[in-house]
Amino acid sequence: MDIPSRIRNCAKLSGTFTLRSGKVSDTYFDKYRFEAEPTLLHDICQAMTKLIPAGTEVLAGLEMGGIPIVTVLSQVTGIPSAFIRKEAKAYGTCQYAEGTPLQGKKFILVEDVVSSGGAIIDALALLRADGLNPLCAVCVIDRETGGKETLAEAGLELKALHTFSQINKE
Repeated sequence: MDIPSRIRNCAKLSGTFTLRSGKVSDTYFDKYRFEAEPTLLHDICQAMTKLIPAGTEVLAGLEMGGIPIVTVLSQVTGIPSAFIRKEAKAYGTCQYAEGTPLQGKKFILVEDVVSSGGAIIDALALLRADGLNPLCAVCVIDRETGGKETLAEAGLELKALHTFSQINKE
């Protein structure tokens, strides 16, 4: 069975769901369900390797859904990873970026599902304030609800393994 069918079988929910963007959808892909299936997650990450630009030195996963993906993607590729928080923590190192340092490195952002692109835009603001610019962003599913266009307007390309249309078709 192909990856879109496996994601659909594992993670597609029907009902009424409010997305991060505030939009309401009758279909929701519970990313934590496909991220919790080890074989499926591995296969997703193996397929995502083709989205990574040559010369990438660090894979930076966004809190929280991007963390399992970036961890396995790092294992599959051998490229070190970093973990981007929504905001700097108020204790310990007080950083918003953990793991492999990003300064002076060619890095990409890794996310699970992109709807409006808001989480990536928020991370991008933190990164750019520190003079850091990712090569691109990659995700498992682009919901095709404006995120790719919003990111393009912000000067960041989004590369998706699959679109909502591909995952949702029966």
